[in-house]
Parts: sequence; C-alpha cells; structure tokens
Amino acid sequence: MWPYRCREGLSGMTKRILSSRARRGSPQTERPRRPYHHGNLREAILQAALRLVETVGPGGLTLRATARLAGVSQAAPYRHFASKEALLAAVAEEGFRALTAMQRDSARHHGDPIERFKALGLAYIGFASSHPSHFRVMFAPEVADKFAYPALAEAAVEAFGLLVDVIAECQSAGKVKEGDPKELALAAWSVVHGLSALVVDRQLSELYPVKVEEMARSVTQRLFDGLVLRP
Repeated sequence: MWPYRCREGLSGMTKRILSSRARRGSPQTERPRRPYHHGNLREAILQAALRLVETVGPGGLTLRATARLAGVSQAAPYRHFASKEALLAAVAEEGFRALTAMQRDSARHHGDPIERFKALGLAYIGFASSHPSHFRVMFAPEVADKFAYPALAEAAVEAFGLLVDVIAECQSAGKVKEGDPKELALAAWSVVHGLSALVVDRQLSELYPVKVEEMARSVTQRLFDGLVLRP
C-alpha cells in the first residue's frame, strides 16, 4: 500500500511533471521519425530542372528554384546532386542516352551504311527539335568539361561513336572518301549540330520557312554529297 499512499501525497507540481512525461512518452517508447520520402526524388528534380531550362536556360537554373518547382525542401536536391553543375550533368547524360537510343532505333531499319548515316543525322535533328531543353543542357557551358562527370562523358562518347562507326562502315563499303573517320565524323556532326541549334533557337522560321523534316533531309543529303566517293 505504500506506493499508493505516496502517490496520493504528491504535490500538484510533481503531478503535472509526471503527466507531461507520460504524454511525451519515454525514450524507449517514442516512435521513430519517418524517413524523408518523395517517391522518386531524383526523377522529380530532373524533371523540374528541365522545366526551368525552358524559361531561364541552363545558366539561370538554381538548385533552390529547382527544389521549389519540384515541391520539395531546399535541401532535398543535395541528396542526389552536390551542385548545380552536377544536376545539369545528370540532365545532359539523360539527354545523350535518349539521343543514342533514338539514333540506334532509326538506323536499325537500314542495311545500307549510307542510309544508316543519313538516318543518324535525321534522328539527331529530330531529337533536338523534340527535346530542346535536353539539347541546350547537353551543350551548355556549365557542362563543357564532360570528363568531370564520368557517366556524362561515357554517354557523350557513345553518341559520337555511332557516327564514327557508320562512317567507317561507309568507307569499308567504298562509298565514302578515305580519311580519319573521326575527322569526317566531326565535320558531319558540326553541320548537323549547327542546323539543330538553329532549329532549337527558332532562327530559321522566317529565313527558311519549311518543315524541320524537310530541312533535315536537305542538309543530310548535301552532307552526304560532300563525303561520297566519286568514281
């Protein structure tokens, strides 16, 4: 009976203290905090970054603005990206991998290496016109040093390698002039990339008011005419 009598004799202040502790619960009985959760946080940040690039460009993007647009805390992007440049590198990597997939899918329908060469050029321009935000980030100054981000460098090298390989195949088939396939690929890429940049920046709508597909076919044909081996 002693514990009961002692409890009855507690002061009002002591009762309030004990009651407060009981409501909070002891350290052993507190429920653990729920971990941070936002579905696929990385994907949400990447998508928000692409939407920002549409309006402010790669240079205007910030992690804070990206977090706000994604509906997460300002610290959330740092769970996956150490800096703005790291985020842009991830967006660029995603773009290069999507470009490579589109080019492979376009080229696989052709057995003739010349037709595969043309298909790669058409797919490149098509990707740029349909994914302008990705395209801008892929070649933004902020990620110019692609080898600072190994995954990005791997994706970029793979994309360029498709063009080098198909030019080498054309040379082996006796349809394209001799020379270093990398140098010829660089020349071809420069032409196709230049048209793509003009399309993305809407510089040709008045100067050359035709459909993108028509411009792409015309340019890739002229490009091939410059590389073809004449008898």
